[in-house]
Amino acid sequence: MSKRIKNVIVSTIIITLCASFIAASSSDNFKIVKNLDIFFSVFRELNLLYVDDIDTEKIVKSGIDGMLSELDPYTTYLPEEDTEEFDLATTGEYSGIGAIIGAKNNYVHIVETYKDFPADKAGLVAGDLILSIDDNSLKGKTTSEVSNMLKGEQGTTLTAKIVKIRTSDTTTVKLTREKVHISGIVHAGIVRDSIGYIALSSFTQNCQKDFKNVLRELEKTKQMKSLIIDLRGNTGGLLDAAVDIVGMFVKKGTEAVYSRGRIKDFDYSYKTKEEPIQLNLPIVVLVNSGSASSSEIVAGALQDLDRAVILGTRTYGKGLVQTVRSVGYNARVKITTAKYYIPSGRCIQAHNFSERNEDGSVSTIPDSLKKEFNTSNGRKVYDGGGIMPDVEIKSDEYSDIAISLVLRNLIGDYAIQYFAKHEQIAEPEKFKITDTDYLDFIKFLSDKEYDYKTKAESLAEKLSEEIKDKKYDAIIQAQTQTLISQITHDKLKDLQTYKQEILQLINEEISSKYYYQQGRVRTMLTDDKQLNAAIDILLNKNKYTEILQKR
Repeated sequence: MSKRIKNVIVSTIIITLCASFIAASSSDNFKIVKNLDIFFSVFRELNLLYVDDIDTEKIVKSGIDGMLSELDPYTTYLPEEDTEEFDLATTGEYSGIGAIIGAKNNYVHIVETYKDFPADKAGLVAGDLILSIDDNSLKGKTTSEVSNMLKGEQGTTLTAKIVKIRTSDTTTVKLTREKVHISGIVHAGIVRDSIGYIALSSFTQNCQKDFKNVLRELEKTKQMKSLIIDLRGNTGGLLDAAVDIVGMFVKKGTEAVYSRGRIKDFDYSYKTKEEPIQLNLPIVVLVNSGSASSSEIVAGALQDLDRAVILGTRTYGKGLVQTVRSVGYNARVKITTAKYYIPSGRCIQAHNFSERNEDGSVSTIPDSLKKEFNTSNGRKVYDGGGIMPDVEIKSDEYSDIAISLVLRNLIGDYAIQYFAKHEQIAEPEKFKITDTDYLDFIKFLSDKEYDYKTKAESLAEKLSEEIKDKKYDAIIQAQTQTLISQITHDKLKDLQTYKQEILQLINEEISSKYYYQQGRVRTMLTDDKQLNAAIDILLNKNKYTEILQKR
C-alpha cells in the first residue's frame, strides 16, 4: 500500500470520528462539520493527485497556522518539537549545561554561561569553541541542532572537545547535565540612599519566591527604605506570579485582576492570598513599550490601587489571557480565552484583533474612544492602550549605526575578543573601556559589514524619486543629488558622533562576559535617566505623595 493511500485512510478515520462527534453533540454544528469535510477533501485530493510528494505534517501544520492567523498572535499551535521551548519560557527551567551558544566559523561557540551551572563550573567561558560532543563533530551544524545535543535528561553526561579562547588549546571536558533554573530576577541591590532595586525579566514559574527572598534580603540586611521595580522589556509570563508579587505590597484579599471570557469557566477574580511584606514602602515601577502582559498587570494594579508611581513610557497593551490545551500526540494549542481587567475596571488591550481593517491590518483603539476610569484615590486613568505612566520619561533613542552594530552582533563579537585578551576587569559600575580600546574597536570593524540607512537618507531617496517622476527640470534634480550626497552617512564620522552610546553598549556587553547577565544590568544602570528620575522621586517624599493624590 502506498504512503499516500495510507495517509488518506488514516486521515479519513480521524476526520470521520471528529465529524461524528461534532454532529452528535449538537445539530447546530453543521457549519463545523461542513468545513471540516471540505478541508479534508482538499487535503485528500492534494495527497492523491499533486505532482510531487507532500510532507503531510508540514502541510497540515501550515493549515492550522493559517487558521489561527485569522485570530490574534497569541493563539498558536505548539507541535511536540516546540513544547520544550515553550516550557522554558513559562517555567524558566530546562535540563542541560547552562550556556548560550552562537555560530562561529562553521562551528558554535559559547556566548555566555549561567552562573554556577555545569558549563560555568567546568570553566567554559565566552568565546570557547565547541568542536564535538561525544565524538560527534559539530562542523556545519546549526545552533539549534547543537542546543538539542547539549540538552538531555538530568544527571546524564556528555563529553565535549573545546578550543579555549584565551590559550587556543584544545581540551576535553566532561559535563553532567543539570536542571537549569533561569531566575526571573536579573539583578537586585541598593542603588542609592537605601533605595532598593529589583530587575525582573520575566514572570516564570516560582519567580515570586525569588522576588520575595530578594525583597526580604534588601529589607533586612540592606536597610531598604524604598524600592524600584524594573519591568522594562519584561514581556510577561504567568499571571499567578504577577498576582503574588502585587500581593506583597497590598492587603490580603485585594483583587489584583479579573478575567472575562466568552465561556463563563474563564471568568475569574484573582485576589492576593498572603499577608503583605511591605504595605507602606514607597515604590516606583519602571516600564516601557516592551513591558507587556503580566508586567502590565503588576504595573496596572499598583497604579490603580495608588500603591506605586509608574515611570517611563507607555506599555505594550496586552490585555488578553491564554489557556494551553492538549490536542494529542504531545502537541498543544495556546488559545486566547479571556480579557483581563485591572482593579479600576479597565482593560488595557491596545489592538482590536476581532475587527481588522480592510487591508487585514489590526486596528488600535483611538484616543477618542478610550474610556476614563479612576484609581482608588480618584486619579484618572484610561483603557485601551497599555499603561500610561504617572511620570513619562522617555529613554534615549539609539542611532542607526548603534542599532546596526547590535543587530549584526559586532559589539558582541568584539566583547568576546576583548574578553580573550583581559583576564579581569573592574566592577561593572566602574568599568569603562579606554579611548585606545575604542580605536581598537574601530579597527576591528574595518573589514566587517554593517551598512545601514538613516531616516534622512530614506526621505531624501523618496524625494529624489518623486522629483524624477514629476519630471522636474535638471537644476532641481541636480540640487536634490547634492542634498543626498551631503546627508549620506559616513561610518567613521558616525562612529565618533555617536561614540558615547556605542561605548555604553560595548561596556554593557563586556561586563556580561565577566559578571553574567547581572553585570550587563549593573553597567546599564550607570547611565540610566529613567532610573535617576525614579531615584529623585523616592528621595522627595512630598513629590512622591503628590503624584499619587487626586489631581
